[in-house]
Amino acid sequence: MQFYLETERLILRELLDTDVEGMFNLDSNTDVHKYLGNNPITSKEEAQKSIAFIRKQYKELGIGRFAAVEKTSGEFMGWSGLKLNKGEKEALNGNQNFIDIGYRFIPKYWKKGYGYESAVACLKFGFQQMNFNTIYGAADVKNIGSNKILQKIGLQFVNEFSYKNLDVNWYELKKENYGK
Repeated sequence: MQFYLETERLILRELLDTDVEGMFNLDSNTDVHKYLGNNPITSKEEAQKSIAFIRKQYKELGIGRFAAVEKTSGEFMGWSGLKLNKGEKEALNGNQNFIDIGYRFIPKYWKKGYGYESAVACLKFGFQQMNFNTIYGAADVKNIGSNKILQKIGLQFVNEFSYKNLDVNWYELKKENYGK
């Protein structure tokens, strides 16, 4: 499986070991982690471990988050994509073995429509190329931007739940309702 998607303004591709600087800039940013439990990373080694984990998912699970690259500048912006959450360790809202959609961008790329643009492409990829039946999404209730994107791409609110001292909205979209 090749992990490469293109949108009008973005290239979504496999995360590479060479993305370590970009991943560090992303995940060490306190603003990025405001709605993720306020636990930013503090070293490039942690960024490298994140990349290695995602690359392992590509090989073992056939899916993982994409690096998001701005077409015009070639700059690493963050990531977007689908993830298979397996087993009890990655259970969320009482669910195990599910596909979720997510996105995380360096703040200078916020409020420009990149999250929405990448999420639309990833949802299409998930349903049309990967043939998933249901895609889920979760966002801190206070993260207005992420909640708006999940709703705008068609995911339906299911419930609110608590996770690691956060109040989180849970969404889903079934393949038969995709594009309606």
